Amino acid sequence: MPASPDLAQLYDEHAQPLFGFLLQLTRNEGDTRDLLQEVFVKLARRPNLLDGVGNPRAYLFRLAHNAALDLFRRRGADGRRTESLAVGADAFAPADDPDGQAFQAELNSALAELPAEQRAVVHLKLWAGMTFDEIATTLDLSANTAASRYRYGLDKLRLRLRPLHNELT
Repeated sequence: MPASPDLAQLYDEHAQPLFGFLLQLTRNEGDTRDLLQEVFVKLARRPNLLDGVGNPRAYLFRLAHNAALDLFRRRGADGRRTESLAVGADAFAPADDPDGQAFQAELNSALAELPAEQRAVVHLKLWAGMTFDEIATTLDLSANTAASRYRYGLDKLRLRLRPLHNELT
């Protein structure tokens, strides 16, 4: 079956942020790669899924989120998953200085400690640049809930990272 003419462009534009989002959810690079492939294979097989979609980026994040939820359900009725940090799970590009490296390590650790629901919203807001309305649509929740999860997540990150920030500055 031939791929949709826009599939390569969609991949080029959205694969990297989708990978980062999925990695924050799964915390496993292998699972992340599999889920990313699953999203784009689904689009290749059913290109009409994008018909009438106003915001393809938000739709792709929703497909990715749903694929991750399906994986968690397949692995266990309660959705448990491994929380080990994956190779390449850094929130930022590698830092050159030791202080930057220490902060990145702590940030990744702090992100891993957030509940998955808060981590997903924080990632979509900070690294994917989505609005609360887009996040709400993507994760199938209200904009107020998205904003609350974001605020609670940031509060936890701030509390966890403030001592290190004060030490480094």
